[in-house]
Amino acid sequence: MRKNKIAISFALSMVLMLVSLGCMAQQIKADAQTDREMTGDPIFSHALYYNGMVEYEGEMIPSFTYADVYVFKKLVFKNAKQAKKYYNIANNIKKVYPIACEIQRTVERTVAHLDSLPTKKEKDAYIKQAEKDLKAEYYPKLKKLTFSQGKLLIKLIDRQCEMTGYQLIKKYMGGFKAGFYNAFASLFGASLKKEYDAEVDDRMTERAILLIESGQM
Repeated sequence: MRKNKIAISFALSMVLMLVSLGCMAQQIKADAQTDREMTGDPIFSHALYYNGMVEYEGEMIPSFTYADVYVFKKLVFKNAKQAKKYYNIANNIKKVYPIACEIQRTVERTVAHLDSLPTKKEKDAYIKQAEKDLKAEYYPKLKKLTFSQGKLLIKLIDRQCEMTGYQLIKKYMGGFKAGFYNAFASLFGASLKKEYDAEVDDRMTERAILLIESGQM
């Protein structure tokens, strides 16, 4: 119970800071069917965009654009433990990624409005109100996250916003608060300075994200 409370407190604090501103066999293959069995139905549908009518070989026909489809080499896991780790990541992403996207949009709106305010007094008042609004909006979602999902959310925010939590806080709230909140996060084994690394450390996470956001997983 204590661990759950810590996870809730940490995840909620992180978001508020940012916007204040089954048995598996050996040699499991991560194909589309296995992905669906292990992670459930896709949370996003594959996007299709209508572009209007275009001329083709003398006739007017409807034109559509499909979102990207990703084709990866099948993953082959050495053992059940390795497979479980990958699918735990994928399941966590399905829960956390939509929140990271919401936070990205919220940060963009908040920063745009904040930059439009002419005085420090107006900026401070806006940030104070934003904290209250975000607590009401995000608390019901964040209280359901585990600690590992909260740590994943930190990295996904860096992926979506192209700035770490520490950088966002430092830019809009100052270096002192950025250091304070990062020290708070470190008490629970996390870091707001943690960067998302799609090429090395988070390669498997990036694979899962691409499949999830394209509606393939």
